[in-house]
Amino acid sequence: MITPKTSPPRWIGVAISFYAFIAIGIAEAGLGVLLPSILQEYHLTPATITLLFVSQIIGYILAALTSSIVNSRLGLGRMLFLAASMLTMALGIYALSPTWWLMVAAGNLFGLGVGLIDAGINTAIAQDDRSTNLIGLLHGFYGVGALSAPAIAATLLAIGMNWRQVYGVLAAIVSLLVISVFAAIIYRYPSMTQSKAASHTPAWQNLGRSLRTPLVWFTGLLLLIYVGLEASISNWAYIVQVSDRQIPTLVAGYSISAYWFGLTIGRFILGYFLRSLGAVKTMRMSLVLLMIGLLAWWQMPDQWLSLPMIGFALAPIFPTTIWLIPKQLPASLVPAAVSFATSAASVGAAMIPSGVGWIASWSGLGIIPLLMLPLAIAMIILHWANSRHHNLLEN
Repeated sequence: MITPKTSPPRWIGVAISFYAFIAIGIAEAGLGVLLPSILQEYHLTPATITLLFVSQIIGYILAALTSSIVNSRLGLGRMLFLAASMLTMALGIYALSPTWWLMVAAGNLFGLGVGLIDAGINTAIAQDDRSTNLIGLLHGFYGVGALSAPAIAATLLAIGMNWRQVYGVLAAIVSLLVISVFAAIIYRYPSMTQSKAASHTPAWQNLGRSLRTPLVWFTGLLLLIYVGLEASISNWAYIVQVSDRQIPTLVAGYSISAYWFGLTIGRFILGYFLRSLGAVKTMRMSLVLLMIGLLAWWQMPDQWLSLPMIGFALAPIFPTTIWLIPKQLPASLVPAAVSFATSAASVGAAMIPSGVGWIASWSGLGIIPLLMLPLAIAMIILHWANSRHHNLLEN
């Protein structure tokens, strides 16, 4: 048995959490560059390919309803091992699937794996006393994965690999998370073998109580729209740039990485803004910059520099919203509230890009930048209503 004197350093658990967010960033952001190849191979349209997004919704919803309960029963480590295994399996099926419908079915595993990882780690970080710094860094590492995936995919396609082989590479990268979590469990690293209970009330009862709290629904809806917008740009911007605006493919691929680079930089410096300006002012500035960036992307089709501006503007919104939850709710409700909010966000990541794809199939790809504006306006309204209703204070 490991004694306190021989306990492993605390940074190991933090490093695993950071890599987990790199892994889900890679898994989610790689699709945008691969969409044209998948469309061509399976003879799909922008509408029918959205079935891949829709199939993930079941997994995300299941994660929303069960992640706090699974975490309380298994502990963070075993839940992460299960989730990472499912995510790796889904990517492997994407790479090897002989039929489109098997690939669609694998989306359920994909959604559940991402949802459990996202909810479990966000809950752990939100309950950490150092969350002001860690929450920005955590989501910054998601950005590292997300900006890497389009560059990796575009480069591998450019040197002659096909989209299936690219998914094989992404599956191999994510599988490293399975190995690292398994090793942490075997060596009984504390944060991977114990769950952090906020109360003695059963987890399912705390889930029910949290879902009767209006703040939880406000937060979930805000993040659903936010992640839907973020994912819509990630999934559709490449094909808009290439097919509608005739930007060279390699430049378009790297422009998506630039989008994620802006988001990553914004999240790594988020702690400074939270300390200097407070959460509410940071959110307001981000939303204003977001509107400017989206207007530029819509009105100036021959450039791509608006994409990193949009990424930078989006950077604070998700982690700041999660960071505020423990400051607005009793500690006993925080795990279930974070679980619901992050999984609702994941539902948005599948639902909103799907809707965008259906509209684009009727009206053309050029309408996609315009469709982002109503989403940003809805976020502004929700943030204003939430701040006013709950009387948020500067932090």
